[in-house]
Amino acid sequence: MTTEFWRMGATPVPVTEIGRLAREMEQDGWDGLAVGEAHGLLPDPYVALGLAAVATGTLKVGTAVAVPLRHPMLAADAMATVQGISGGRASFSLARGDGAMKVLQRKPMPVAEFEAYVRRVQGFLRGDDVEMDGAVASMARLGTIDPSLDLPKPPVNVAATGPRMITLAARYADGVSFAVGADLERLAQCRDLVLETCRSDGRDPAEVTLGCYVQVAICDGEAERARARDVIRGLVMTHSRFSGFEGKSLPEVAGSDRPGIQRSLDAMEGVLRSSDGGTRRAAGGLPGELDFYPREALDDAFIERFGIVGIAEHCAERLQAILDLGIARVYVGTRGVGIDLEERNTRRIGQEVLALLRRDGVGAGAGAARVA
Repeated sequence: MTTEFWRMGATPVPVTEIGRLAREMEQDGWDGLAVGEAHGLLPDPYVALGLAAVATGTLKVGTAVAVPLRHPMLAADAMATVQGISGGRASFSLARGDGAMKVLQRKPMPVAEFEAYVRRVQGFLRGDDVEMDGAVASMARLGTIDPSLDLPKPPVNVAATGPRMITLAARYADGVSFAVGADLERLAQCRDLVLETCRSDGRDPAEVTLGCYVQVAICDGEAERARARDVIRGLVMTHSRFSGFEGKSLPEVAGSDRPGIQRSLDAMEGVLRSSDGGTRRAAGGLPGELDFYPREALDDAFIERFGIVGIAEHCAERLQAILDLGIARVYVGTRGVGIDLEERNTRRIGQEVLALLRRDGVGAGAGAARVA
């Protein structure tokens, strides 16, 4: 199994130039480009992915994450369309919804309902007859009507933090991507739960691709370190609060991390629920450069513990330790909303960090083989 590195984070700005930006990512060594779904905050992900797909030849495209706002058939139809436009290069990550739901003043979808949602999306993508509310529907005719869409279904993985979501993903998804940061101990616990679930259910663990979300910022020395932390500050805030999804920290969260997670939860609540939250332009900034995330919510030590900040060699070393756990797909968070619109961090990670990892033979996927 080949290791994949996907650029994720805020949708590239301007989205009208996502084709050019995607080509640069492809040239810089990225395997995939993932964008999120947060209506009212970010552009529609499937439109953006279609533009990126037609502008590239090898770069994979997908969501990180899509949320259960659309009817399962509408979501599956959009995924199948991007799969066709890209010539089979699509892959999608789903989650219950947090920020996207808060914008609509909703709560995340309950786990039991999300399980049904995932199973229905998978069924529609396979062309099955899918029962919903006493009626049956199917997308089986799609590839017959338009043969360009007659391709294998795109993989669907689930972004997960807690044990219920991880178990769900191990049973019904094509993969699971852990949103617990760069903590090796927690990543190992998540991996073990997937393997245990597969074995208890009689599913071959090799059928489930293991992935994770990690926020990474490269810098050359201490003079650049503060700026590097700021580039991923918002992503660390976003992903760390998933460990306190229901308003309290998960039991496996270290005691020293709980205050930071609670601050992330509290700080982002107002930003996401307010109609003008996060829209203040950064001092001296250009259009699109914003103070979207409350700076005071996280201290520097938490950002560097949950994420990865440093010179290229340090970033590569910490990523390698994650790969050694058997992780086959890494969604690398490279920037939050309103900062680094030029994607400098994205480009440097591709050109320097990924180049170091591949020089040492990461592409062979040895770690994933060991886990299976």
